[in-house]
Amino acid sequence: MIPAWFNWRTGVAVLFMAIALGTIFYSQYLAKKIEDDEKAYVELWKEAVNYNIQSKGDDRGLELTSRITNQNNRIPIIQTDEKGRPIGIPLNMGELDLQTDSLFIQQKIAEFKKQRNPIRLVIESDPPQVILFYYGDSDLLNQVRYYPLIQLGIVGLFIFITLNALSTRHRSQQNQVWAGMAKETAHQLGTPVSSLEAWVEMLREDPTQQKLANELGKDVARLRLVSDRFGKIGSKPQLEELNPAPLLELMIEYMRGRSSDKVQLQFEDRLPAATTIKVSATLFDWVIENLIRNALDALDGSGSIEISLDRLGDKLFIDVADTGKGIASALHKKIFEPGFSTKKRGWGLGLSLAKRIVEQYHGGQLQLLYSELGKGTRFRIVLNAKTT
Repeated sequence: MIPAWFNWRTGVAVLFMAIALGTIFYSQYLAKKIEDDEKAYVELWKEAVNYNIQSKGDDRGLELTSRITNQNNRIPIIQTDEKGRPIGIPLNMGELDLQTDSLFIQQKIAEFKKQRNPIRLVIESDPPQVILFYYGDSDLLNQVRYYPLIQLGIVGLFIFITLNALSTRHRSQQNQVWAGMAKETAHQLGTPVSSLEAWVEMLREDPTQQKLANELGKDVARLRLVSDRFGKIGSKPQLEELNPAPLLELMIEYMRGRSSDKVQLQFEDRLPAATTIKVSATLFDWVIENLIRNALDALDGSGSIEISLDRLGDKLFIDVADTGKGIASALHKKIFEPGFSTKKRGWGLGLSLAKRIVEQYHGGQLQLLYSELGKGTRFRIVLNAKTT
């Protein structure tokens, strides 16, 4: 049975790695053979130069050096004495003059010396002379050694772009599914909510049922708000310039009335006066509610939740921190994924939708700042702020 982690993307990656490694090893093998052949050519050139010197330049020596020169038209060679002073014209390096191009030749000697040690020729004379043969890599050797890496880089980039495009398309399809499901949920809620509103109005007509009617009216209004939120998913919301503090206070007050007496909900507003943000109040309200509900679930009936509002420069920060059970570090990267949840109930869409609302609709960020098992969790919303 194929393991769950093995999918077509993994298969493509493994195949590409196998091709890449095979190509690199084979190209390096060929490069080593060419390098050995080029060293043999330089050794042959050394023997020809030695023969030419020993024979004092007879016809056979000249013919031998000419034939080797014709065979070697790609390996750059510079001959020097033991002190590094060039002797003769460098081979396969174009038209160079020992005087006018001396700096360039010295640079090439230093470059060749870094690549490999020179080949030495000791001429038996009185006194003995030493000729050093510095040589570099030919264009053919460089092509065999580096071109496969460049080609693999291009192929790898193409595969990356293709996989990224497919992944983006997959995420887009997922978003369409979630948005469609949200709109369908809003549509399905519409009829029963309208019916409940009618029943609440009938209850208001009975003086003995005013308390019940008022409480039911609040919950029905909340259902209407939830329906409105779902209906806005997938559509571009209208943003308004609002002070976030009153919105937070209303939501905190609402959640305080629906939480345990052993839970302390604290709000600290450190915003400068006349600070506003561009938000959709309905969707922004949803994000805050979701974060507070998650904090309440983490507390298991007792503890504290602190909501703070602050500003630094043109950025506004909303922190929601709890003293609950926390989230294991291994799960930190997964908490915003659709369908992921640490709770036994729920669809695992709350944080995913909250992140989408904050980042895609409001141009901000929703971050998990801190979470540790047994010590609590802190989420942060970052938005652009204005001073009116």
